[in-house]
Amino acid sequence: MKAKKFLAFALVAVLALGMLGLVGCGGSDEPADESGDETPAGDAAELSGSITVEGSDTMVNLGQALAEVFMDEEMGVDISVAGGGSGVGIASLINGTVDFANSSRAMKDEEKAEAEGNGIEVTEFVVAYDGIAIVVNPSLAVEDLTFEQLGAIYRGEITNWSEVGGPDLDIVLLSRDTSSGTYAFFLEHVVQQADKEAVYSADARLLPSTQAIIDETIANEAAIGYVGLGYVVPEVNVLKIDGVESGVEVVKDGSYNVARPLFMYAAGTLSDASRVYIDWVQSSEGQAVVAELGFVPTN
Repeated sequence: MKAKKFLAFALVAVLALGMLGLVGCGGSDEPADESGDETPAGDAAELSGSITVEGSDTMVNLGQALAEVFMDEEMGVDISVAGGGSGVGIASLINGTVDFANSSRAMKDEEKAEAEGNGIEVTEFVVAYDGIAIVVNPSLAVEDLTFEQLGAIYRGEITNWSEVGGPDLDIVLLSRDTSSGTYAFFLEHVVQQADKEAVYSADARLLPSTQAIIDETIANEAAIGYVGLGYVVPEVNVLKIDGVESGVEVVKDGSYNVARPLFMYAAGTLSDASRVYIDWVQSSEGQAVVAELGFVPTN
């Protein structure tokens, strides 16, 4: 009797050990993964981080549109975009308070040297091209200026519209303020043409934004101003310069001579989010947004 009880106990123990072995193997013949990587194969880590962009008022609408489309695709990235002018954005870049500066002019050598002095390595990216549209009030009976006439008007050498075939009205000069990259570009490329070391006329009204120029042009029949292509509205008239009206195609083919590149400047080593973002901006998808906003794509 005792022998039977011993055999029964032994059989139960053997069966129990067998069950433990099966549980330990997970009921599978596959070898256990000893890599320590618990991320499922094929799943990429979600991009995350914050990006700050500041600068050109010409580019602020473009910058916001690019940021919105990108953030829709990369939900873990937050991008803030502010205007204030190219000079403001570059100053923030030099001080290390932003990731990117939008600029409608090239960064000056002294600005790059100042950034380097602050331990910041600057990287330049061309993200679009822009034609500068010369705008007047639609009631003004002037359709065309030569490049020389445009410079003479902004230097204060031509002061009445009758001197260029228009009505007897004193010209009201509208310009961006000195923090604007468009102000600097227009000064160097138009006002100082033919190596003339000139400055804007003292009568020029320096306005704080592109929209302010548009608004004043609509309100003043004698006004003339300059704005980026993306800001042209039906309520203003765009003048031809040397017979060519600003537009995407004439900027592309070089036949319109009041045009410039638009830049994004990066500060230091790019974060993963910043690198992916600037690559996307320069990609066909980002450049489609550039075209949609009325600027000229780089590709």
